[in-house]
Amino acid sequence: MRGKVCLVTGATNGIGYETALGLARLGARVAIVGRDPGKTRASAERIRAAVPGAAVDPHVADLSAQAEIRRLAGILRAAYPRLDVLVNNAGAIFDQRTLTVDGIERTWALDHLGYVLLTLELLDTLKASAAAGAKPRIVNVASAAHYRGHIDFDDIEGARRYGAMRAYAQAKLGNVLFTYALARRLRGDGITVNALHPGVINTGFAKNTGGLFGTAWSLMRPFLTTPEKGAQTSLHVASAPELDGVTGRYFSHSKPKTSSAESRDEAVQERVWALSLKQVGRSD
Repeated sequence: MRGKVCLVTGATNGIGYETALGLARLGARVAIVGRDPGKTRASAERIRAAVPGAAVDPHVADLSAQAEIRRLAGILRAAYPRLDVLVNNAGAIFDQRTLTVDGIERTWALDHLGYVLLTLELLDTLKASAAAGAKPRIVNVASAAHYRGHIDFDDIEGARRYGAMRAYAQAKLGNVLFTYALARRLRGDGITVNALHPGVINTGFAKNTGGLFGTAWSLMRPFLTTPEKGAQTSLHVASAPELDGVTGRYFSHSKPKTSSAESRDEAVQERVWALSLKQVGRSD
């Protein structure tokens, strides 16, 4: 990975942090994105301390807000004439239904539309890298929760019926659907797009979630996989030489796996693609 530029979102803790750390250890220049300025700077400093000489650039943005994503993308385009790996990792689960500044339900906005908009905003940079002979990769961190998900086109934002896990599973299904739709569009452009399940990890996930789900998750946490192990699939999909040219796949435990039936429905993929572009104000 020496000489390559990698971007990891949600990199202040958990899987995102360990993914950024792993890429730095492989020799990449790593740009990390976090929502909190102090935590983001501290994460960059921790990586530099663990990997002497590592090039780590902290960037701050709230990826649930579309103006913030566009602002961040502008900074990234100016800072990096090339981009070899984009790891869309930032996400969360929310026990209460709230709307973002864009008037969109927060889980869908952050966990799904954040991936869509940031990727499309950086697509020209990725294409420029491919044209220069690189083999850029887009890595979408989804979840096995997508197997439980269903895209409710009549109530995509849970206005009539909201549940934390229901919203999360739908958003993670959205990640996989987006992956397949984008991979199809980028065939021949030299850019690969894959999704993955990192495992059920002991991170800060759901730490602010109340109710039965939050209680159950807190009880499970001591028995979950470590973030270091959870990052292995992200690192594999982002860097393994044998995956050059492999696109439109879903990985679990660093191996290809068949995703849910709904995720493989091309008609659903195209409906989610069209809806997502409409929600982020794009016409790609």
